Amino acid sequence: MNSNDTASLRHHLVAVKEGKRSFENAYQGVARMILGDEIRKVVVNGKTTYDFHLFRTGPKHVIGMYDEINSFVSFVKDASEGGSSKEMAYVLVGEPGNGKTFFVDYLCGKYRQFLSHDQNRKYTFRFIHLDRLEGYGRIKTIESQTYEDPMILGMNLFETEDENKAYLASQIRFDDQLIEKVYENYRPLGACSGYIWNEIRNFAGGDINEMLKFIEVVPVPLIESLGTITGKYPAKDKITSSAVDLLGEESIQRLLHISDTNNPYRFDLRRGALARVAGGGIHFVDEIFKNKKDLVQVYLGVIQNRTIEIDGFKWPIDTLIVATSNNSEFNHFLAEREEAPIVDRCRLCYVSHNTNYKLQEELTTYAIGSEAKTTLEKEALHQDPNLNYAASVAVVLTRLPRSEKLTPVETMKLSAGEVAGEKSIKTLAEVIDMLNQDPNITKRFGQKGLGQRNLGRAIQLLGESSETNEGQCMFAYDVFKALERVTLDYVTDANDRAKYLEDIKLAKGLYRERIMTEMFNAYMDEPLAIKKDVMSYVNMIIGIDAENLGPDKMWKYKDPQTQELRALKIDERYINSVEERLGLKTEEQRETFRTSIRKIYGQKISVDPNYDFMDNLELVKAVTDVRLKSDIAGAGSLIGALANRTNEENQKLYDRMVDTMLHKLSYCKTCAQKTIEYFCTQEDET
Repeated sequence: MNSNDTASLRHHLVAVKEGKRSFENAYQGVARMILGDEIRKVVVNGKTTYDFHLFRTGPKHVIGMYDEINSFVSFVKDASEGGSSKEMAYVLVGEPGNGKTFFVDYLCGKYRQFLSHDQNRKYTFRFIHLDRLEGYGRIKTIESQTYEDPMILGMNLFETEDENKAYLASQIRFDDQLIEKVYENYRPLGACSGYIWNEIRNFAGGDINEMLKFIEVVPVPLIESLGTITGKYPAKDKITSSAVDLLGEESIQRLLHISDTNNPYRFDLRRGALARVAGGGIHFVDEIFKNKKDLVQVYLGVIQNRTIEIDGFKWPIDTLIVATSNNSEFNHFLAEREEAPIVDRCRLCYVSHNTNYKLQEELTTYAIGSEAKTTLEKEALHQDPNLNYAASVAVVLTRLPRSEKLTPVETMKLSAGEVAGEKSIKTLAEVIDMLNQDPNITKRFGQKGLGQRNLGRAIQLLGESSETNEGQCMFAYDVFKALERVTLDYVTDANDRAKYLEDIKLAKGLYRERIMTEMFNAYMDEPLAIKKDVMSYVNMIIGIDAENLGPDKMWKYKDPQTQELRALKIDERYINSVEERLGLKTEEQRETFRTSIRKIYGQKISVDPNYDFMDNLELVKAVTDVRLKSDIAGAGSLIGALANRTNEENQKLYDRMVDTMLHKLSYCKTCAQKTIEYFCTQEDET
């Protein structure tokens, strides 16, 4: 075989030397993939952490999970640098439906994508012309069963390490530094490769050039369905699962061809899941602790020693092992105590539910689905513009533990990085730290609540209800009924059930406040009416003490968004009305509140010039109430006008508001009417 042949071992070794192909272990590959992409700093629950861009790309990417991703990246980085993580598996433990399996599947998909680039591609070798040797019957080619890298063969060409290093230095021109670097990932050949290579050595009389004619370098297939490079082993039931599924077994078919019964090639390793990912791949064990004892024992050996062992034969493997488990299976496993060694070899990461309602809106979009929806009669199905908000707030509130220092709504807002009155993010950080001291995992922050699957079930219930199909619209308020149904049907613990139903009630109150704002915007025929009024109040209390304020109370200021000069008339009656609605009676209380608003303005505007105070629910509610009162002589009379449409004027007002909702606020006829009806009732008043 010509040494310049692209399938020759020499060609591969030269490509590694020149940096055209890479030789690295699984950890180094995954670490290079993640850390080679953009890394940003973000603040989550009051603490600075890193956000890795790799996990945020594509139409359906990982949302949130900041702590979990940081923990995983640190684990892989430590293992790639030869740390203790190298002899451990990474196990994600948490409630069902919080994204554990999705995270691992996403990682595996990205890794396959990464390896599809020429420079990162994995290669292996096969033995050819075996018909020239005796004892292989009709078997002419044998591929390395564990997809060993050709570089592994390059480090095992001769019987001694010194001879190998000398060959790499003289024949391939590897310098000392490169030899040292590749030998960091040295491992012996697997049992069958070592056995066959030894037979070839004997046949060729030790002539290395003659021996290399039996070697052909080939790329490792990246086909997901073959389970190569990234493979998944789901826990099976007690009877059908066996160590064979992981390790492989003796192959009767091969024994018909192989004359030497000592030849380890009689074992078919590819029958097991591990050999297929043994060449620098990711092995994903779904529900690891659901497996029966003997399989867990197999994992114990594989994780620690990184070898597949059958009948005393060994095949070294290079695999990143990532597993998942739900809390109940894990606790059940721990209760048995005798299996402690496996937990000892795992890096456990407790995965919490997403507790940021703004991020949850993206997850809710996943649950609702991106395809255009239709009713059972194939008519287009509309989505209420408030549906996502209502569903997201409700599920996030169920995931937040109760605390004496913060109300659930304050916790929810601080978790999303928003303002919660006088309470600061520091209070939330203290609450989280305190909860995370609890040895009972389920009592920690975000560990319990309605998961993504429960949300999916609620959306399904909403979609199948007759109201939704007849009205051809998924009305936001109906999602609360669906979530209550899911809570009653699927939540087994009575205390949890009571808490979740209470949280859903709270979410209805928040939805009610949002509807008040929407109705005012519809009344004003302006989608951003309330936002403008809230910003007017903020700008007025900043300008009220300005030195350049004339007797006409006109104040000029530069708009941080457009950088243009604006003039604003400061209306003290309006300011006082808003502050009265906020319950600020004394001058002192008013001044304290104004100072806090100015402080927030100073902090937020410098970072985000588009910040609009709409997350400050108390302020938004107060402004809405004041405007409804002054413009429409009270919300009561607007409700009266909309509810009692016997006279022409009220009917005109109703029609105009519906028209604004249809054309400017993304409502359809059904949800516009239902929202107005809901606004006219006294339900869920907070």
